[in-house]
Amino acid sequence: MNLSDSQTAGPVVRRVSAMEAVLAHLREAIERGEYAIGDKLPSEASLGREFDVSRSVVREALRALQALGLTVSRTGKGTFVTANGPAENPVFGPYSARDLFEVRRHVEVPAAGYAALRHSSDDLDLLTHLLERMQRETDNTAWVALDSLFHITIAQASGNPVFGKVIEEIRDALARQSAFLNQLGDRRGGSNVEHRRIVEAIDGRSQDAATAAMAFHLDHVEQTLTSIVTKQTGPSARTDDQNGTP
Repeated sequence: MNLSDSQTAGPVVRRVSAMEAVLAHLREAIERGEYAIGDKLPSEASLGREFDVSRSVVREALRALQALGLTVSRTGKGTFVTANGPAENPVFGPYSARDLFEVRRHVEVPAAGYAALRHSSDDLDLLTHLLERMQRETDNTAWVALDSLFHITIAQASGNPVFGKVIEEIRDALARQSAFLNQLGDRRGGSNVEHRRIVEAIDGRSQDAATAAMAFHLDHVEQTLTSIVTKQTGPSARTDDQNGTP
């Protein structure tokens, strides 16, 4: 099966990466019962040959399946099916999506407000620099790293070191979730716009606007995650090339 030639029904909306296509095929096979709970999935090499994609593409799809709660990876043994439907609460490293959202709403929203009142010129310069770099960045991994630094910088700009420590603690999980949302939810463009609104509110020293902008951003992140889990992502045009180029 060559995913570069695949096409889905419905009006053209956006390209679908090869990773998304592999994930969709495997997810549907699991949900249809072609792979039962306890079954071992074919190896990365076998799946790569079956779908005519690189092993790195397969590896990303398998990671997404695990985040959805459909599989578990056992070192040296392979990937095994653990559920026939996605978990409502995906896991990113040691923390679940619910864990992250609960903490972020209690930390990042007020931190943004305090940052509006207490930020230094250096904080604002760094946030503006990060915005510009994220806007230009084309590599997903690099963008995710910048995204993490952006949120840490806001927490640090709050003037309360505890906020920064909390976001540093969950940094890896946030990066995993961000990469997952970008791959399956096409979130980068929306995040860039939302990030800019947060920085504009901080620059304007408006506590209310900053907290509202951060809450709006987190709401949309959560909505995207929910749409991925429930498959409410809308129609797509076609799979892209074997490397998953957007």
